[in-house]
Amino acid sequence: MNDYEMMVDAYKEAGGNDIFSDSEVAHVVLERDKILGMHAVEGLEVVADKIEANKIKVKVTVREGYSIKNPVHMCFGVLPKEGKQIIDMNVEVQKNAHVEVRADCVFPDAVDVQHIMDAVINIGENGSYIYKEHHFHGDNGGVEVIAKSDINVEAHGKLVTKFDLLKGRVGKIDFDYEAEIAEHGTVEMLARISGQKDDLVKIREAAHLNGESARGILDSKIALKDQAEAEIYNELTADAADAMGHVDCTEIIKDQAIARAVPIVDVRHPGAKVTHEAAIGSVDSTQLQTLMARGLDEEEASEVIIQGLLND
Repeated sequence: MNDYEMMVDAYKEAGGNDIFSDSEVAHVVLERDKILGMHAVEGLEVVADKIEANKIKVKVTVREGYSIKNPVHMCFGVLPKEGKQIIDMNVEVQKNAHVEVRADCVFPDAVDVQHIMDAVINIGENGSYIYKEHHFHGDNGGVEVIAKSDINVEAHGKLVTKFDLLKGRVGKIDFDYEAEIAEHGTVEMLARISGQKDDLVKIREAAHLNGESARGILDSKIALKDQAEAEIYNELTADAADAMGHVDCTEIIKDQAIARAVPIVDVRHPGAKVTHEAAIGSVDSTQLQTLMARGLDEEEASEVIIQGLLND
């Protein structure tokens, strides 16, 4: 079995569909600094180049006026137990262009693996970029993920990011996303993570609603058990008339887990409004008792509640 087949198998094991043979579906498959597969469709340009050991530069362009029919699939990963993958990502969604990307990052046997993503994302006027990122890290906890994104959304543009890591160990995660939103633009940043043992999660998501009637939602839901720890920093700034946003952070902890939430709401215009809500605590006792009354033991009932939270 070659590297491409192994990556596709790991992708399927992580819950992905067999889409790589479909000529109507654009895709990119990268294993460490190897470009294993790449396919584009009309209106979409993808260029990937190895620029040094363990580092790949990827440029994605959605041309003006194009709406890409099917989600673009990206598969990143490191197959061996040890390795490093550095991705320099540049995304340009031009005026009146629309695309959805589904990225799967797979590290099935990781013991000492580092995955670094540095992205610059520009969304043109009335364009939209929906990015859904799913991670599978295996059971060893040997993955460190460092991700940084600088995002610019022009007038009437839309950005949606959703990150989830629900299977396998987290290891260490350190995210830093920052977005600038122009008039009538929207941003939604969603994170869903389940941590255990000595996993460490650190997330900073910041959005600046610079334009009139800009909209923003920062929504993090984290579940921790054993000795896992999480620090969540959600920052939303509103600097124009009718700009509106909401920050929501919910963390459920069990055992000796530690969770911290820091919602930062910064309103700089009398016509703007930003709200926030943060909740940290154990599994809801009423829900727990209800499920246990239906025959589940405490551990099973807790898991049902946590999965309901994370799949929201």
